Amino acid sequence: MGMGRAGSYYPGAERLISPVLHLLVLCTLSSLTHIGESQVQTPQCRIQKCTTDFVSLTSHLNPSLDGFDTEFCKALRAYSACTQRTSKSCRGNLVFHSAMLGISDLMSQRNCSKDGPTSSTHPVIPIEPCNYHSRHHQALRSGTGTGAPEHPRPTYLFCGLFGDPHLRTFKDHFQTCKVEGAWPLIDNNYLSVQVTNVPVVYGSSATATNKITIIFKPYQECTDQKVYQAVTDDLPAAFVDGTISGGDSETRSIWIIEKSAGRHVEIHAAYIGVTIIVRQQGRYLTLAVRMPEELAMAFDETQDLQLCMNGCPTSERIDQEGHLQLPMLGLQQASFQQQARVEAQRGVFTLESASRKCREQLEVKDIYFHSCVFDLLTTGDANFTTAAYNALKDMETLHPKREHWHIFPNSANGLRPFSLLLNALLTGFLITVLL
Repeated sequence: MGMGRAGSYYPGAERLISPVLHLLVLCTLSSLTHIGESQVQTPQCRIQKCTTDFVSLTSHLNPSLDGFDTEFCKALRAYSACTQRTSKSCRGNLVFHSAMLGISDLMSQRNCSKDGPTSSTHPVIPIEPCNYHSRHHQALRSGTGTGAPEHPRPTYLFCGLFGDPHLRTFKDHFQTCKVEGAWPLIDNNYLSVQVTNVPVVYGSSATATNKITIIFKPYQECTDQKVYQAVTDDLPAAFVDGTISGGDSETRSIWIIEKSAGRHVEIHAAYIGVTIIVRQQGRYLTLAVRMPEELAMAFDETQDLQLCMNGCPTSERIDQEGHLQLPMLGLQQASFQQQARVEAQRGVFTLESASRKCREQLEVKDIYFHSCVFDLLTTGDANFTTAAYNALKDMETLHPKREHWHIFPNSANGLRPFSLLLNALLTGFLITVLL
């Protein structure tokens, strides 16, 4: 089957990404199975077991890998043979007739011959030791480890950093921080991510990221230590050792994809189920990470300073009780010449023009939109608009729970309504200009 190849992995039945009819038939069969249970039928009608066996035989298959059609057709023939064996006792059973129609449609759809080998009822699914999802799926099937039946799918966490900088933690808390210098975002037994932030405006406490260092720690026979480092104007498509992947040629355990030269890269670490997106927008970098919760929690008390896990220390927060303190107010302490130089270097946005600029790319007025407005008023750099937009899109790509995508200022985060923030921004802006 070529199951050793690296590729996108979708746990369980979700990996059957075939045409819509296929999915509809599977869903129909599953639902009709429950309906059939309420029908009066003899004990000899075993159509429910036939359907369950078929789903079990196909749930691990991946249409993007070689050998999918062969294995899927073998499973269909086994399904057909099972239904034939119980046809007499299932006569008149709605589930049975739906299954027969579904099998016929799927065989035609996948060009399966009626004659040929069939799948074993208990197939041996090869384990890919350097693929986190394969290991988890095997644990689920055996009922051991973190993949036990009560936790059928791995739980993922998301963390993102962008702008001045704005942090979205693994707990979906949204913060704006100073954190000037080098700070750890993630630090566990499998992965370390460190960012370096520098001030963006003279006299301001706001910073932005100009350096990212990612360390993938050695793991069994899957990979040696791999280090990726990006700095402003140097976003490489390779690790620091010059390689673009790890593991052997057939079962890559980690690899880099360059989406846009010098602007956008993705790192996929299949052996620990991690995906990382790094971008440069303007002069600064953004980061988005998705990681299995069980691995993210694998750290000791010496590794407790992790911004993604615990947020920024209180002393490093710019937002206090939901109220963002304007870094621009710091310009009041600068000399007239320094103020003039800063004003000449940055554009000047009013509250209205900043909001209008952010609305060009951010339709929903959630925290990403509000952060965009704050960044424009603080820096005058329109690149922060696209940075906020890309941060939102990367979050939508990696965040495991769609219902948690949007965070609004008056949500459970404890942020006050954004009107307070806008009033503070406008007041600070006017004070700065008038002085």
